[in-house]
Amino acid sequence: MTTIEALLPSDTPLGLIDADGHRRAGASLPENETLLELYRRMTVGRRFDAQATALTKQGRLAVYPSSHGQEACQIGAVLALREQDWLFPTYRDSVAIVSRAVPPVEVLSLLRGDWHCGYDPYAYRVAPQCTPLATNTLHAVGLGHAARLKGEDQVALVLLGDGATSEGDTHEALNFAAVWKAPVVFLVQNNGYAISVPLSKQTAAPTLAHKGVGYGMRSRLVDGNDAAAVHAVVREAIEHAAAGEGPTLIEALTYRIEAHTNADDASRYRDSDEVRAWLERDPIKRLRVYLHDAGLLDDATEAGFAEQAERFAADVREAMNADAVVDPAELFEHVYATPTPALLAQRAELMAELDEEARA
Repeated sequence: MTTIEALLPSDTPLGLIDADGHRRAGASLPENETLLELYRRMTVGRRFDAQATALTKQGRLAVYPSSHGQEACQIGAVLALREQDWLFPTYRDSVAIVSRAVPPVEVLSLLRGDWHCGYDPYAYRVAPQCTPLATNTLHAVGLGHAARLKGEDQVALVLLGDGATSEGDTHEALNFAAVWKAPVVFLVQNNGYAISVPLSKQTAAPTLAHKGVGYGMRSRLVDGNDAAAVHAVVREAIEHAAAGEGPTLIEALTYRIEAHTNADDASRYRDSDEVRAWLERDPIKRLRVYLHDAGLLDDATEAGFAEQAERFAADVREAMNADAVVDPAELFEHVYATPTPALLAQRAELMAELDEEARA
């Protein structure tokens, strides 16, 4: 029988590299190659995020939820995945998805309004970005449970925000995952706000990680701006799940530097001093300082990573210049396995209108 103590998270967030870029006493860090790759991917990811934000301001994306400041959570987690594992992202996790090698224009298809999901989920083992809060938690548990029943070695990593923990879907997913011992890792990126609602108005629990004990699920609390720590915690949770030991709930403490989306005015509900304080805890700067001090990163290598990031952003800009080829008939695909009479009638009506406009 698992003891309550084994399920509870630590009193303080796990950290391996502190906010000043120094290795914490007794910390066991990932391999040097992994640390460099974490830094490279975060550098490219932030540049992509900035480029997508600029495209939104130019009207070339309908909306874009920035993940500036949350790179350590997304990159640290994705780099911990094995090739056969699945990622279940939210609308704010575009950086995580492109780091999973999904072409960026295909990632932005949803946010441009071209298609529900612009990439093949099976080709990349990345589920469609989840816009409704917490529905991806149930999808992840379904896949994980199915894999276990079929004897397949797959783990589902599901990303969610602090706001999603207030949804009933999350409760159901955590409960089912714990009962079934499904190979699922729940990573809560606690960035302080569910749009404009602070965490204090969402829960009275000591931490979100403490919720795990109520489901009989072990939980972890980690510094979400420490890429090394996030990677280590998620990797261990994946190994735990793959060994048939069940799911893990991880809360990563981080911060959303930008507004919720381009349609949000964050100054109405949070103070600029708060934002500045979190800017000092920047995850990329933290890892950069450590790598330089450890002799693992020099100016030439850092400049090479920055150049990669600029080329990546330039490729995104160029690809987004091409107009998407959209077939209006696709609106009616994937709604039902067998289209209903009403759906067929609506399709026929739209096609007739379009045909009439084309002849005019």
